[in-house]
Amino acid sequence: MLKRLKQFGPGLLVAAAFIGPGTVTTASVAGAETGYALLWALAFSIFATIVLQEMSARLGIVSRLGLGQALRESFDQPLLKGLAVALVLIAIGFGTAAFETGNITGAALGLETVVGLPTRVWALIVGASAFALLATGRYQLIERVLVALVLTMSVVFLLTAIIVKPDLGALFAGLLAPGIPSGSVLTVIALVGTTVVTYNFFLHSAAVQDKWPAQIATDTALGESRRDTIVSIILGGAITLAIVITAAAAFFTSQTPIEDAGQMATQLEPLLGTSAKWFFAIGLFAAGMTSSVTAPLAAAYAVTGALGLKPDLASLPFRAVWAVIILIGTGFAWFGTSPVQAIVVAQAANGVLLPLVALFLLRVMNRSALLGAYRNGPLGNILGAIVLLVATGLGAYTLLSVFGVVAG
Repeated sequence: MLKRLKQFGPGLLVAAAFIGPGTVTTASVAGAETGYALLWALAFSIFATIVLQEMSARLGIVSRLGLGQALRESFDQPLLKGLAVALVLIAIGFGTAAFETGNITGAALGLETVVGLPTRVWALIVGASAFALLATGRYQLIERVLVALVLTMSVVFLLTAIIVKPDLGALFAGLLAPGIPSGSVLTVIALVGTTVVTYNFFLHSAAVQDKWPAQIATDTALGESRRDTIVSIILGGAITLAIVITAAAAFFTSQTPIEDAGQMATQLEPLLGTSAKWFFAIGLFAAGMTSSVTAPLAAAYAVTGALGLKPDLASLPFRAVWAVIILIGTGFAWFGTSPVQAIVVAQAANGVLLPLVALFLLRVMNRSALLGAYRNGPLGNILGAIVLLVATGLGAYTLLSVFGVVAG
């Protein structure tokens, strides 16, 4: 059992990245407003994430290239290469900086609601902790801390979901019978968008190379990586599912509005007693920490790879990227500034980037010269095409809503 547990890592980093304060809040609001009706959207997002992240991991193990490096090397024309690099720098670099503010601020606000210390204090604690962990430059230590935090979240949120005793019939109906209640289109997009995270493709394709060096047989590494990816993402999805279930069971019938995760923690007290706020405080802190570490880590892998630099945790350019991301996020959170405009632009950039990166990933995964016998087969391409079509539709709707063309 211990030997098998040691095989897990990069997949859990991906789960750690998409379970942040934003996901906790989105899932809480979805459950409180729509009950179990949107569980099918969450199930699809888990499926889509597994499909795309498996490709990212396979790319890293077989080619020994991160997605940023593969993107840079796939274009011969300088103009196309420059546009591709610029897109990564803007959407991933700028986007993760904006979302890092949300990660740190979301965790700080929720923890202030639950524990009582000022938001500034929690923002500084979360930001400084993330900085200190990445400053070690040790992949194994970073991986172990994040794995421990993901397991902590799993225990906290899954236990909470069990305690509230959900309606199992309604739960399975929500999973198996797709439907979109009136006014909840953006909630569907939010549930998918908080799970299928573009920068995770860059993170995963690089992290597998640290976990499974070139000396390990390719087939062995791919088998362990595929298991790691599937189990970890299902676990991450189960955490989000547990939060939706808890909110639905506790608040949907009474139509109690939920605006943030901290509010959900305090309003669960009549059902769970005083332990509710501590449960959610621990879970929310773990969520804030995991996303506050993985977002700048992913940005560093993506930016250095796209610029043609070696994505080494100990290198100065790599450290400079993640340090800037954390400092920006902590600074905005410390001064209480809400970077709304920055996040809107980041959403727009990522709305464009997700289908483009998914399309590029599919293209790369069909290159015999790069992957040989490990390139995509017909099934992989069909599944990838389905995810790409849905991602394109959601991305287009997100862009239209950001710019006010359709109702948000």
